[in-house]
Formats: sequence, C-alpha cells, structure tokens
Amino acid sequence: MIFTTRFAPSPTGPLHLGHAYSALLAFDMARAADGRFLLRIEDIDRARARPEWEARIFDDLHWLGIDWPRPVMRQSQRLGRYAEAVGQLTAMGLAYPCRCNRADIDAAAGAPQEGVPQFGPDGRIYPGTCRNRSMAERGAGDAIRLNMASATRAMARIGFTETGPAHGGTHRLDPARLVDEVGDIVLVRRGMGGSYHLSVVVDDADQGITHVVRGQDLFEATQIHVLLQSLLGLGVPQYHHHRLIRDSEGRRLAKRDDARAIARFRAEGASPADVRAMTEL
Repeated sequence: MIFTTRFAPSPTGPLHLGHAYSALLAFDMARAADGRFLLRIEDIDRARARPEWEARIFDDLHWLGIDWPRPVMRQSQRLGRYAEAVGQLTAMGLAYPCRCNRADIDAAAGAPQEGVPQFGPDGRIYPGTCRNRSMAERGAGDAIRLNMASATRAMARIGFTETGPAHGGTHRLDPARLVDEVGDIVLVRRGMGGSYHLSVVVDDADQGITHVVRGQDLFEATQIHVLLQSLLGLGVPQYHHHRLIRDSEGRRLAKRDDARAIARFRAEGASPADVRAMTEL
C-alpha cells in the first residue's frame, strides 16, 4: 500500500503558519516514504467558501515548494457520495432528523451538573431532544444526527494507531465515553450535504489516505472518525497529530490571525525557508 497523506484546508480565509507547518509536515512525510501527498479543498460550507481564498491556498502552497496531483478533490462536488453514506447509516437505524438550533440545545442542556461533561469534540453535547424522530419525519430545515448509543452497540471492537508526539500508541474506542462525552454528532448540517466528521471520513477512504496528519486539537475528534469508519465498513488510517503553532500568548492560530498569514510574511520579504524555520521553533 502506498503511503498517502493529504492537506485539506477550507477556503474561508488565509493560510497561516499553523497551516504551513501541517502541510509541510504531511508533504515531507509522504516524500520521505516515497508516497503521495494530496490536496483536498473542504468547501462544503458554501456560505463561507470563496474562490479567491482557494486561489490563495494554491499560490501559498506552491510558494512553499509543495506540489500535488491534479485535479484536486472538492467536497462541494461530492454531496451525492455523502448522501450515500448517510443512507447507509439510516438503513442501519442509526440516523435521525434534528430540528434543534444552537439556542434550543443550550436551553435543553439546562444548568451544568457537577462532574457531567457539557462539551465534547463536536461542541455542546446534544441532549437528545429529537432522538425519537424517524427519518420519515425529516423537514427541509432539519439536520441529521447519529444516534451514538445505538451506533456504539453496532460497532465492532476497534481502535487506531497514533504516531504523534503527544498521544502515541494504540487506542481503543470506549463506547461509554462516546455516549457520555461526545454524544449524538451531526452527520448533515442545515444547508449542507454533510458535516466535517462525515465528509472527512468518506473523503479519506475514497482517496486511499493511509496516514492522516493534522493538529493535536483534532485528536479527540479521531474517535468519532474511527467509529464512522467502522460503521461504514471503511479502513482506518494511521493518525499523526502534530503540535500546534501558537502566538506569543500561547493561543493556537486561527484564520482571523492575519498577522501570522503566509501572505503577509511573503509580502514582508520572507522566503519559503524562513517560513519553514518559523514553524520549527
């Protein structure tokens, strides 16, 4: 099997030093293994994705010395594939429609109880308001969620291998933790054909990704992805969660942090070697 990894940015803002580190690390790992590095554009959020940001992504990555096969995969062109995956989970009795908005979920969660987790890797843990609705009741504005308790009963005993600096080793999924600390994740968001969790799992499988390289901030989401891979009959890649590039106050970088944008360093005369050196501090 060919070592295959990817970099999958969303075209919703400028790439910053954290993106540069992740892309360079994945590219270097693939090159060292005589493997493949793929670029994927995660543009499923059509309300925020912009062609000018996609063009900037290509330009910045080329400038850094990164190359990839063409054409690139775009999530916006794969909605039918995500619908197939949702249909598979629906046929297993694991999906249901949800009409709740964020305010509804916050109100239903009530006062925090001591020792009971309120937030997980998918945000606030869903209280299950719509869990008894069937897919036949789905309205045009509904999201679709995974019934986590039913999903964990259906899953095989599975785990994943982590080669990152902070979480190395073999990890087994804990059904109770998935139910209590993750909850009923969103499979399809309103106005979209999927969600991050569903799309990334389907895309990685279809692209033959063998090694997922991404930041430590996504480590807790990996249990969700491995669960979905098991339910959908997909292979489980190896995972490598790298350290995060942080600002002077220790906060991880975000797209709104334009001061760390690759384009700004370029405009100020930095070279690709300079940017690579900044990520290695």
